[in-house]
Parts: sequence; structure tokens; C-alpha cells
Amino acid sequence: MDIPLVKIEGIVILGRATISPAVVSELLERHICLTFLTQNGRYLGRLEPEATKNIFVRKAQWQAVGESEPAIHLVRGFVRGKLKNYRHSLLRTQREHPDTDLNNNITRLENAIALIENTNNIDSLRGLEGAGSAAYFGCFQQLIKTSEFRFEARNRRPPTDPVNALLSFGYSLLRHDVQSALNIVGFDPYLGYLHVERYGRPSLALDLMEEFRPLMDNQSSRARELLIYT
Repeated sequence: MDIPLVKIEGIVILGRATISPAVVSELLERHICLTFLTQNGRYLGRLEPEATKNIFVRKAQWQAVGESEPAIHLVRGFVRGKLKNYRHSLLRTQREHPDTDLNNNITRLENAIALIENTNNIDSLRGLEGAGSAAYFGCFQQLIKTSEFRFEARNRRPPTDPVNALLSFGYSLLRHDVQSALNIVGFDPYLGYLHVERYGRPSLALDLMEEFRPLMDNQSSRARELLIYT
């Protein structure tokens, strides 16, 4: 199909597909990021234009590092958004499938959400995020409405079952979009607040991904249903 470049925000190359140098040059000129994944969806790397020259954005980002009030405020937002979206996902599933009992997991999420606003320590906020994620993935199998797929626990690097493979693939695509947005604005994607610094880890991109992970989980659920019929 033909798609005008003005409508393209990013391109993801999956597996051993090739792209010509002329196209790469055109993408860089138009500030369109190009991400490479393996055939199994593992992130390899990306080509992108030069970062914005607005050094003041990155300076403010670095100044907020640590247990500063801006950093704590940001982490609260990351955790709150993620857990509320988890809760919304469970409530919607229970509403659409009245025979599914998710009340205990919803309550655990609500308890974690209630503590966020009065938590003033980033490590404690990480603990609430972990507790909420455990509540969500503790009932994730009940969200899968096809008997051909089973979910026991979240695993990765590499994922060991089809459900985790779909989740990881969806998160790789999400990282492509989030990291592209960060680079366009001028932030350093490797300096985060919720995720600690680690060599090669795009911590800020992972921070911003948190709120959108439940949405990707829903997309992965739809993908599982489609795979049954293909």
C-alpha cells in the first residue's frame, strides 16, 4: 500500500526485512524514527534524527533527579496512572463477564491506589506499584477468554510462553512510540525517576510506559483471540 510520509510517525522493522539507504535518509530528514526488532519481537535498536538542541529541557530533567519534590510528584503520577488503568481493566472485564470474580484483586489495587497520595518516598511508591502489579497479574489468566492460551506468571528475557511473548512484543512497540516522543521533545530517555538508572536502560521511557501497559495488555488479549482463528 502507499502511505504519505506526512502520516507516518514511526516505522518498526520486524525480522530480516530490508530498507534502502535512500529511505533511511528520507526518514531522518523528516524526523521519523526507525526501530528494529527481531523476528520474535525483541528490541534491537533504532535510528533517529539528532536530539533537539534545547539543552534547558535536559538540564531541568537532571536537576529533578533523586528524592526531590518534582521527582516524587512524577513517580506518583506514573504509579497512579498505571494502577488506575489496571483497576479499570478489571472492572470492565467483570462488567462484561459477570461470572468472573475479580473483587479481591480490585480491592488490593484500590488499597494500593489509596496510599499513593500520602507516600513521599520513591522506594515506597515502587512498592505500591509492585503490589498493584502483583494483584493484576495474579488474576490475568481470568482475563483470557480462550482456552488455548494459559498464563501462569509474568516472565521475559526471553518470554517462555505465547502470552508473555505477546505482552513483550506489545511493550516493544510501546517503547518505540514513547522513546520517539521523548526524543522529539528533547528529554534524555535514559534518565528516569521510577526506574533506577542502569547501563543501556531507557529509564524515562519505561517510566512513561507504565500508564499505558494495561492498554497494551488489552491489545495483546485481542491478538490472542485473533490468533485462535488464524
